[in-house]
Amino acid sequence: MLVIHHNACPVCGSQKLRFVLKAEDHTVSGEIFSIYECANCSLRFTQDVPDNVSIGAYYQSADYISHAGEPKGFINWLYRKVRNRNVRKKRKLIEKFSKGKKGKILDVGAGIGSFLHEMQAEGWEAKGIEPSVSAREVAKKKYGFSLEKENSLFEMAAGSFDAITLWHVLEHVHDLHGYLRQIKVLLKETGRIFIALPNYQSMDAKAFRENWAAYDVPRHLYHFSSRSMDILMKKHDLKILQLQPMWFDSFYISLLSTRYKKGRNNLLLGFWNGFVSDLNAIGNVEKCSSVIYIISK
Repeated sequence: MLVIHHNACPVCGSQKLRFVLKAEDHTVSGEIFSIYECANCSLRFTQDVPDNVSIGAYYQSADYISHAGEPKGFINWLYRKVRNRNVRKKRKLIEKFSKGKKGKILDVGAGIGSFLHEMQAEGWEAKGIEPSVSAREVAKKKYGFSLEKENSLFEMAAGSFDAITLWHVLEHVHDLHGYLRQIKVLLKETGRIFIALPNYQSMDAKAFRENWAAYDVPRHLYHFSSRSMDILMKKHDLKILQLQPMWFDSFYISLLSTRYKKGRNNLLLGFWNGFVSDLNAIGNVEKCSSVIYIISK
C-alpha cells in the first residue's frame, strides 16, 4: 500500500507544519493516524494516508452509513432522520441563491441519491457522481438514478451547471486542486457552488479532541477551518459569498464521539455535547460543527 506524506500544506504550500494529535480509525481498521496543522492557513490534514488506489478498503464497512440504504441502530436511525431534514433545507438554500429559477444541478459524492431525488422532485435537472458501486446500486433501486462514476467529472461539458454541490465530500478528495479547477470549469458564470464541511474549530471538536468523530481518519484527508477554505477558494479565483450553519450535525457527531471516547453509547451525554456546541455557535457560524460555504466565480 502506498501512502501520501505531506512536507508542505496541501492547501497553501507552506512548510510550517506542526503535529497536533493522533486519531484512531474507529470505523474499519483500528489504525492510528497523525493529524498535522499548517501554521499559515490553519488547515489540518491527516498525514501518511493511503493513496487514491488503496483508500477504498477503508470504506468497506456497514457502519459507513452515508453509502448505506437502511442500516440498523439508533445512531444510524438518527442519521437518516437528520439527512431527510437536511435535504429539504439544502434545497431551500439552493433555491434562495438561484432566486427561484430551476436549472441544472450536479451533486458530487451523491451517496444513495436522497438529495438529488429532492431536487428532481422540485423541477431541477439533476445529475450525480458517486464513486461507491454499492451506493450507485442503492440509488438506482431506490430512486431510479443512474449516478455517474468518479472520473466522469472530467468528461462533462464546460459551463453546464447552475449549481454544484459537495455535501461532506471535499475532505475525501485526493486531487483537491484538480477537483476544484474542474468544478469551476463546469459551473456557469452565474452559478453557485455549495460545499459542506466538518469544522475542527467547533466546540464539539475541541471537547472530544482525538475522539472527535468528524476527523474520521483516514477517509477525511483534510480538516478545514473557515480561514483555510477562504485561502483555498482564493487560490482558484473563487469567492465565498456566505457561510451557513448545519445545526443538527453536532448531535450526530457528538453521539459518535461519545461512543469512541467512552467505549459505549451514552445518549444523554452525546445530546448534551451537541446542544452545547450549537449553543456556542449561535451568532458565529465559524464555530458550528459543520459549515456550508456558498461560493461563486
